[in-house]
Amino acid sequence: MEWSGVMPAITTKFSYDDKLDLVLFNKNLDFQLQAGIDAIVLGGSLGEASTLTQDEKNILTQNTVDFVSNKIPVVVNIAEQSTKDALKSVKCAEKFGASGLMVLPPMRYKSGKKETEEYFEAIANSTDLPIMIYNNPVDYGIEVTIDMFEKLLKCDNIKAVKESTRDISNVTRLKNAYGSRLKIMTGVDTIALESLLMGADGWIAGLVCAFPEETVAIYKLQSQNKIKEAIEIYRWFLPLLELDINPKLVQNIKLAETILGIGSENVRLPRKPLSGKERENVLEIINTGIKNRPDLSKYSF
Repeated sequence: MEWSGVMPAITTKFSYDDKLDLVLFNKNLDFQLQAGIDAIVLGGSLGEASTLTQDEKNILTQNTVDFVSNKIPVVVNIAEQSTKDALKSVKCAEKFGASGLMVLPPMRYKSGKKETEEYFEAIANSTDLPIMIYNNPVDYGIEVTIDMFEKLLKCDNIKAVKESTRDISNVTRLKNAYGSRLKIMTGVDTIALESLLMGADGWIAGLVCAFPEETVAIYKLQSQNKIKEAIEIYRWFLPLLELDINPKLVQNIKLAETILGIGSENVRLPRKPLSGKERENVLEIINTGIKNRPDLSKYSF
């Protein structure tokens, strides 16, 4: 498990009767593989994790592991309300072939510093799978601070952080504190290139679900120090990336997937597909982006 490169936080596809749509899911997954992604993240926030049953998560994991057939690692999200349930989810991820885990702090309850540390430690000590801590205080209300990592990194299998504090300078703080011991995956689309340029090792992306080739191009160009070229694509991409920092990011991105023929607008209640003026506004952003899509053939990476 290498914590680097582009890792889509892939959406979960549903049928019109609210079942998992594995045919459509695999169509999108194949699109991601052809674009050259480096790993896949299942059942994250964008994957509507809070609405999935454990059985559905297990089906998604096994399906994805079978489909990618060892071409790329499969990372499973662990987002539970109790330590007990988190440990059960970890065992399921192991059983169905996960390569690594993305672990959120406890859901709903705003745990204190010691509680948060012990939650992550309990999970790390229960498995040999490599772990990435998801640090998103904006959405989840709990920050994993620099000094907390001092304790957490005593667990050898805590390898990476999904850095979603929205503070670019935190990448430098983490690098100064832990060097290569803690890999940094930027988790906010609208500051992804900036984070990579400051030393992040990879990008857990959202709009990649609809635009994987452009996402991979940006990552590869900046990694080859072709910064000007990366910025050119990124500037085109930004209006689309802003669809990810929105309460309806799931609906936004699923609409983009639908327009491009690799998804549907089906979401699980209480979410509902976009409608009215809101849908028109998002459609305009998507269609403008598609119309002005950069010609990637002029870039070498």
